Parts: sequence; structure tokens; C-alpha cells
Amino acid sequence: MSRLLAVDLAKSYRLLNHGPTVLVSSAAGERSNVMAAAWAMPLDFDPPKVAVVIDKATHTRELIEASGEFVLNLPCRAQAAGVLRAGGADGRQVDKFAHSGLSRIPAQEVAAPRVDGCIAYLECKVISEPLNQQRYDLFIGEVVAAEADAEVFADGHWRFDDEAKRSLHYIAGGAFFAIGEAFEVGK
Repeated sequence: MSRLLAVDLAKSYRLLNHGPTVLVSSAAGERSNVMAAAWAMPLDFDPPKVAVVIDKATHTRELIEASGEFVLNLPCRAQAAGVLRAGGADGRQVDKFAHSGLSRIPAQEVAAPRVDGCIAYLECKVISEPLNQQRYDLFIGEVVAAEADAEVFADGHWRFDDEAKRSLHYIAGGAFFAIGEAFEVGK
């Protein structure tokens, strides 16, 4: 298992600012679910906030509305098949964790589970915005805990040396990109 590094909440936006596909995990009572989402982004620094689109028709949405919390899990290339399976099943019909081959692990600050093996986690409490939620399916969450795999995220920056641990970027039809080569431009 990879060593997880606590990420300063004021810098937790760096886990999402490169636009990765995420797995949104949720729970209410004894029920839990996971779904793939390509529309998630950092929103603010202090307190840190994120935005994610969660359609009204999803089981995940029901659980988030019931519990007021969720986790944004950042899967890696090695998990692409599980991400695709999680995105293509209905959580009301099947246990999407079992269906996708993904495993639950406990979160630090919320009841929603984390997805084991991801390269980063953002645990969130919903900031109620009923108009945005109903009209645009847009949920805003305050990040209450953030961690990342120390092999790929350290000192506030991603280092994707391991091909299997590169973040995923979904482009439709079962196709993904993995994050590419990093480079810097001098000032």
C-alpha cells in the first residue's frame, strides 16, 4: 500500500487543478456507492471548496442529499477498467464497488468511503446551494480532509514518474488519456 501524505487544505486545490476524472463516493446509513465523474474542479482556497456535477438520476445523488457529504477520489491509470465499470452501472441495481472491482476504505472525516488505491482523496461536506443543485446538478463541497500518495504528490506538486499512477482524463466512448509529461517554462 502506498504511503499517504496529508495535504495542506489551503493547497488541496492542486489535487484537482489539472482536470482529472474522479470517482465520487457517497454513503447514507448502510448504503454506499461510487460513480465516475469528469466534471469536478477546485473552487476556492480558504476554506477550500470544490464543485462537482452529479445528475439527479443517480444513486450517488440520493446518498449525498441524504448525508450531506462525499469524497472525490482521484483514480490512476492502473484503475481505468474499474473506473469505466463504475461509470457504466446503476448503483440501485448493483453494488458498484463489487461490480467494478474497486474496494472501500474508511475516510478520515466523513462517513462516505474512500476508494482504495487512488492517488489522492478530497473529503467534502456539502455547502447547500439548492438552486445550483436543482437547476444545474452542481454540488459545492468544503474540503475537510485531503491526502495524496506520497510517491506521486509531494511538496505541493504532482510527479508522475510511474506510468501506472498517472491520473486519468476521460474523453468519452471508453477512452482515456493519462496525464502526460511535465515541463516548466522559465520566467
